[in-house]
Amino acid sequence: MKTDLHVNFSGNCDEAFSFYETVFGTKRLITMTYGEAPQPAPVPEDWSGKVMHTSMPVGSITLMGCDAPPDRGAPMGGFQVSVSDADEAEVKRIYAALSEGGSIVMPLAPTFWSPLFGMCSDKFGMNWMVSVPGPEMPTA
Repeated sequence: MKTDLHVNFSGNCDEAFSFYETVFGTKRLITMTYGEAPQPAPVPEDWSGKVMHTSMPVGSITLMGCDAPPDRGAPMGGFQVSVSDADEAEVKRIYAALSEGGSIVMPLAPTFWSPLFGMCSDKFGMNWMVSVPGPEMPTA
C-alpha cells in the first residue's frame, strides 16, 4: 500500500507548489487546470486557470493539491506534514524556507526524541514538522 497526501488550497495552489519545488528541490509530475478539463468543470468562470490537480514527489510521498472552489473548500488544519533528514544543515534550510512568511509554532531545537525538531506553518497555511531523525523510541 502507498499513502500520499492531497491538500486543498483556496486559489493559490500553483503559487504554493512553485514554492515547494524550490524548498524541496523537486519538480511537478503534472499540473492540470480546470480550463483543461475535457468536460466543463463546475467552478466559477474565472477559475479556468486555477489548479484542478497537481502532484510532485517530496521525499517518499507524492504531494498532491488543487484549488478547491469556494463552495467546496475547507480551511487547512488538523494535520502536519512531517519532513526529516539526517543532514542538520538541510533541516535548518528547509525549516527557514517553510517558516518564512508563515509562523513558527515551535522553534528548531533539540528534544528528547530528536537532535533537532521544529514546527511551523508556511505562508499558505500548511503545517510542517521538520526534524533530524533521533534514536528509536522505546515501545511499551
